[in-house]
Amino acid sequence: MSIVDTAKEAAQGLVQGAMSKLVPLAPDRWIPGGVPDPLIARKHGTIGSPVSRLDGALKVKGAARFAAEVRMADMAYAALRYATIARGRIASIDTAAAEAAPGVALVMTHLNAPRMNPPAPFGTSPTAVGQNDLPILQDDRIHWNGQPIALVLAETQEQADHAASLIDIGYDVEPSTTSLAKAVAAGTQPGVFMGQPLLNEVGDAEAELAAAAHRVDQRYRTPRHNHNPIEPHGATLAWVDGDLVIHDMSQMVTATAATIAGVFDLKPEQVRITSPYVGGGFGCKGLWDHQIIAAAGARMIDRPVRINLSREGVYRIVGGRTLTEQRVAIGAESDGRFTAILHTGIAAMTPHNNMPEPFILGTRAGYAADSFKLSVETVTMNMLANTFMRAPGEAVGTFGLESAIDELAVEMGIDPVELRMRNEPEQDPLSGLPFSSRHIGEAYRAGAEAFGWSERAATPGTRREGEWLVGMGCATGTYPYYRMPGAAARITLTRAGTAIVEVAAHEMGMGTSTTTAMVAAERLGLPMDKVEVRYGDSIIPGAIMAGGSQQTAAIGAAVIAAHNALVGELLKLAGNDSPLAGLSADEVGSEDGALVKLADPAARESFVSILSRAQRDEIIAAEEASPPLELMHWSMHSHSAIFCEVRVNAVTGETRVSRILGSFDCGRILNPKTARSQFRGGIIMGLGMALMEETQVDDRNGRIMNPSLAEYHLPVHLDVPEIDVIWTDIADPHTPMGAHGIGEIGITGVAAAVANAIYNATGKRVRDLPITLDKLL
Repeated sequence: MSIVDTAKEAAQGLVQGAMSKLVPLAPDRWIPGGVPDPLIARKHGTIGSPVSRLDGALKVKGAARFAAEVRMADMAYAALRYATIARGRIASIDTAAAEAAPGVALVMTHLNAPRMNPPAPFGTSPTAVGQNDLPILQDDRIHWNGQPIALVLAETQEQADHAASLIDIGYDVEPSTTSLAKAVAAGTQPGVFMGQPLLNEVGDAEAELAAAAHRVDQRYRTPRHNHNPIEPHGATLAWVDGDLVIHDMSQMVTATAATIAGVFDLKPEQVRITSPYVGGGFGCKGLWDHQIIAAAGARMIDRPVRINLSREGVYRIVGGRTLTEQRVAIGAESDGRFTAILHTGIAAMTPHNNMPEPFILGTRAGYAADSFKLSVETVTMNMLANTFMRAPGEAVGTFGLESAIDELAVEMGIDPVELRMRNEPEQDPLSGLPFSSRHIGEAYRAGAEAFGWSERAATPGTRREGEWLVGMGCATGTYPYYRMPGAAARITLTRAGTAIVEVAAHEMGMGTSTTTAMVAAERLGLPMDKVEVRYGDSIIPGAIMAGGSQQTAAIGAAVIAAHNALVGELLKLAGNDSPLAGLSADEVGSEDGALVKLADPAARESFVSILSRAQRDEIIAAEEASPPLELMHWSMHSHSAIFCEVRVNAVTGETRVSRILGSFDCGRILNPKTARSQFRGGIIMGLGMALMEETQVDDRNGRIMNPSLAEYHLPVHLDVPEIDVIWTDIADPHTPMGAHGIGEIGITGVAAAVANAIYNATGKRVRDLPITLDKLL
């Protein structure tokens, strides 16, 4: 198969043939009270119904081709060699043995690499998440332990790996900062996240804290976390007539293509990236050094290249969540009303990328108080660049905040749920904006009843079953509703009565193509098996990023806008001979494959009839959907109430989470089946954060010591209990489909709920994640 044919197949074969009929399922439990969204007709009942993922069968059968499975003729295989010092220079590099090894086509280092521009830094121009703004293989400088310093291309992967091990490298080591203590001693700087300062102050919080009738003032620590998607990073790429074709695993194909174009002095349209399937992302599937290095090598040997990082390679060059030290102090009156909330601390960063962990974000709109002091300061360390990781800021910030609220509840003798409800804000406590939709109270009440919260022992350490101490805990989670610019959709309606919907979106396993097909089917009035969704290709209009829990909302708004434009074009084609003659687009909707007069559904004409009379095989409409200015008038968030039961062995300190329930307030739930999976996956990731995840770094040289799944522990089947999920399903009237994002909210609050349950079981308060058994003995 030629390179061009491979690219064409990837673009056209994303989910074709997978448009299955609705599968009857037992309904999920949700809390009554949902409000229909007036923007989407419910004639077919697709929105809100549990629909199986359209790509599910392909993935189960192994028919879905991921980036490192694309085959190209005469392809070379890549291996990288990584630096082993934290800071310094390459004093010598001997590649002779590697070049003489069997099957080797190229050994590329800074000595022979082509000249390339540094990637544009994130936040100043389109680029992929987390990428360093450093030149790649352009000089002898070493910036972190694990930096790629050589590329080997060979006929097989085994030959490339062997040859890379033969490269002999000498270093001039320079002083580096690889411990947090040393970084703190060197001083802090104000934190900035996405161009905004991480600082909020209302009133004199320190004075209010000192004067409070009740107070807590504690420090909480979270470690580094590495990304571990089931699919390690990789790409298959080639140069074709001066253009670059990349089959990647990307959360943002359009921005990545634009950034790589800048590296190689190309026009954006000269780089085409396809990414039909992504085996997990959570923030890490953007642009890193490996795609650029592989592209440079492919250009040098004029052959396609496949680069697939080993699991260790992912730890060496792909960033994760940085460590934090947080102070949370809360002052309260005798009735439990908060007078002061202080959430401050430090996050570690690198000199070459601006990505602190913004742990105060969730605190900004969490609770009412008379005064606030929220700030993140940064310290600089010579380490791998940080990047976004599921609910950046909120995931670790809620651990500190929600643990402190639990501590205050214990100190005051108030039920933890009740204390939270007493401090529910009527409006955004910092901006003063009204909430567009906030039903966390309903979520807490339903969650407490479903979980059996009333059975919780008020006195810690008093409930015991043999060797096992049993306790319950709860915590609130929050994540903002984002609508980022760049969303666009293109709808092609055919005379055969089918539709093709194209969006520059990404599928990382969360059901994006399925939800998009559901929204498009509802808007067009077509059954789902008549709607084909194409996505994950940089030639498709738009620049949507799969991140920040905003992709579904952005796509939905774009599909709605494109459908409105399509209706207008169909009315023009229909002309004066149609029952719809003289009507405007606002007076017409779509139903059963036809345009229908809203005031008189009997007045209608089918799409097939309109196109046939106009002698057209198809009609195309494309439209962008920028976030409306009205969003600035609301404070918009998803919320969760997490309930957890744990069992801690009194002899060994072993902790087992026995039950967990998430009660979510995320607006309207578009697809209960995929939403339930998203919520559960986030909760499982939160369990890992609470009990086992930790990147261990050697402070002497900055090297990650546990770069594998054998040593970096994640939850496995036996670690995961029964997880129950419920939701309010109350539509937000200020969003296009009444829905909020759900990808990030699942993880927030989970670590705190586990820690609070452990305290209730044992009477031991652990403020330093992960909560390993040695901290409980």
